[in-house]
Amino acid sequence: MIAMTVPTEQERPFGRVLTAMVTPFTTDGSLDLDGAAELAGYLVDHGNDGLVVSGTTGESPTTTDEEKDRLLRAVVEAVGDRASVVAGVGTNDTAHSSHLAQAARKAGADAVLVVTPYYSKPPQAGLLGHFRSVADAAELPCMLYDIPARTGTPIATETLVRLAEHPAIVAVKDAKGDLEASAWVLARTDLAYYSGDDKLTLPLLAIGAVGVVGVPTHLVGERTGAMIRAYESGDVSEALRVHRSLLPVFIGFFRTQGVILTKAALRLAGLPGGPVRPPLVDATDEEVAVLRTDLDAAGVAL
Repeated sequence: MIAMTVPTEQERPFGRVLTAMVTPFTTDGSLDLDGAAELAGYLVDHGNDGLVVSGTTGESPTTTDEEKDRLLRAVVEAVGDRASVVAGVGTNDTAHSSHLAQAARKAGADAVLVVTPYYSKPPQAGLLGHFRSVADAAELPCMLYDIPARTGTPIATETLVRLAEHPAIVAVKDAKGDLEASAWVLARTDLAYYSGDDKLTLPLLAIGAVGVVGVPTHLVGERTGAMIRAYESGDVSEALRVHRSLLPVFIGFFRTQGVILTKAALRLAGLPGGPVRPPLVDATDEEVAVLRTDLDAAGVAL
């Protein structure tokens, strides 16, 4: 085995495995708070150290501020101190994001996730101001979410280095897909990096990441945690074996928009999820059949 330096609790502020949790809805499309509490409890009982509420997978663009608040309170109450609860508060409006961050603190969140402002494509100076303002408003640990494929704007390496100077900005959910850029930030800052792309978790661990904010982790949280622990213990071969065994779910959950197939997988597993809200549409019978095959190939028993 290879000797590894295992991150300390301070270096890994939210644990190893977090799930970007779906927002359960009832059949008529309204918020299912009982389902949210049940799902949150299930995830914590099955390998998750933390939950992200009202992220992209939580269909945050289609939930109101009032629904976000009720959802967050229900999840916080359900998990208590057994897991970190990270509230998604990012929008493309700095004032609105700051308001959501303050509301999240009042609702009991342990931290906030702040995505790069989307659509408007601000310059890096705008990103600096946006993230600093939201971090100031939150008065909670902040995880930045770098996902340029969705937002249209990457957070540049130098911008991340400067943002790391803010005492509340402690982590990054990295879905940039640029290992070189991530390596440079990790070399120059103390930011805790969490993979935001499940299939890249193992490569990111190799350059210093500490965990994952996953989506297939709705069903494979324990196996994902085992992969990370194996890597950290120096058993790289075992980590690679687990990574390869999970490849079918990494593919399967994203054959179409991730929320759609995640909720389909939860239905197959008998867990709360419900329908998606427009403009998303529920998985077709054909898509569900392919998903079943993917889950079976990964050894996910339903």
